[in-house]
Amino acid sequence: MFKPTPNPPTRKPSTMYMIVPEKDTESLLANACESLASASVLASDFAARLQWPDRQTAMAIQQLVMLADLAVNRALDNVDPA
Repeated sequence: MFKPTPNPPTRKPSTMYMIVPEKDTESLLANACESLASASVLASDFAARLQWPDRQTAMAIQQLVMLADLAVNRALDNVDPA
């Protein structure tokens, strides 16, 4: 098979901010959910200090974060349907 570009060099990931490889999916999803909830509150608080149209942009970002939070919560429910 023809490859137009050479194989990229292998990259060793930085360990400065590394998640433990053995961490279970439920814990990772719970942490992501908490992070997204915090980001949503921060974006909402920030938007409250802005005027239009910047406020509208910040609220759109907050809505995207909230939608991601809903998706992570659903995934967490799928992992542990209690």
